[in-house]
Amino acid sequence: MRWNRELVASGNRRARSGWRAAVVALWVACAVTATGASSASSQQNRFDRRSQDRVEEAQRKEGEALLSLADAAMSGRTASDFAIRWSNDFFKAQTGTFVPFTVTIERSSLTATHGLMYVRAARRDGAAARSRDGVERYPFDVIFPVPLTAAAWQPVRITRGFAVAPGDYDVYVALRERSPDPFDAGKRLKSAVLKQPLTVPDFWTGELATSTVMLADSIDDAAAPVSGDEVLQRPYVIGTHEIHRAAETSFRRNRELIVVFLIYSASGTAGKDFDIEVDYHLFRRDADARVDSGVTDSSHPPPRAGERYVTRTPPQRFRPSSIAGEFDPTTGPILAGQGILLSSFQEGDYRLGITVTDLVSRQSLSRDVMFSVAGS
Repeated sequence: MRWNRELVASGNRRARSGWRAAVVALWVACAVTATGASSASSQQNRFDRRSQDRVEEAQRKEGEALLSLADAAMSGRTASDFAIRWSNDFFKAQTGTFVPFTVTIERSSLTATHGLMYVRAARRDGAAARSRDGVERYPFDVIFPVPLTAAAWQPVRITRGFAVAPGDYDVYVALRERSPDPFDAGKRLKSAVLKQPLTVPDFWTGELATSTVMLADSIDDAAAPVSGDEVLQRPYVIGTHEIHRAAETSFRRNRELIVVFLIYSASGTAGKDFDIEVDYHLFRRDADARVDSGVTDSSHPPPRAGERYVTRTPPQRFRPSSIAGEFDPTTGPILAGQGILLSSFQEGDYRLGITVTDLVSRQSLSRDVMFSVAGS
């Protein structure tokens, strides 16, 4: 669950005002509602009104502590008890651009199994939208409760998403541990904050474009498309498919390299008679390789300096006859990708060169994916 502060901002002013009070008030309101819905009768028996007020005050302090971490980072003051690593992708959204992201923390650096994560996207030019009541708003700021657990010897990975208009942003991620006892004021809780610069692309130009090209561990069927707040919790569900993003770019030879991406703004008569071709060519890094400028091979793009051409996979073709059901590429994306077995690959560093060609408009674009192959 996430909390959109707009739902309760108007009714939770109390002694505070502005966006800080609103985002914290909504976090408290939703946290209390979730607790009451799961065990209403037991809560009524266990807590009197004074106890409930204490719980709300403890949760309010948790929210304020998170926002203070982000405020300090925006002022150039950061203090973190552990490191947060960031990775993200870009998808076309119904309005603007959707940014699925993953933060990674070493489990050994944490002492709790649950935490709160606050995400704030601030425009780098300093411009801030204002609501009708004159309160400053950020393009995105929400508090998420998050688990801080992981399988043995694995780091904690938290995946969420947000949508913003194209442009330059600084994204602040504040993460703070939670005590199992909200009244245990003596327990020291670890916290950290990350500042991540982000340039968000514009997919609404009408030109042929692709999402980020992703390496995946697997792609599963989703029981149903996600909607509403669930999109922020499961940002890699695309239609009826869920992409499980690979955490690393190094793969063993007993693995399959799964490459997946979305193609936007294919053209065609009335937006329907589209014809897209996708070619995949593999190159291996070789410091001793030399490019002979006098020899060309039209069957594949030329290797770059320090590369050797390896092979290609069969090209993909996307036409109305190859996609089931009614589909209009001007409004919906084309899901493209390849699975490549690595058992015959030598160890080393590779580049997968991808060329997407719109055979109707004759537009073409190229994308590169770097990966490495290790032992079996």
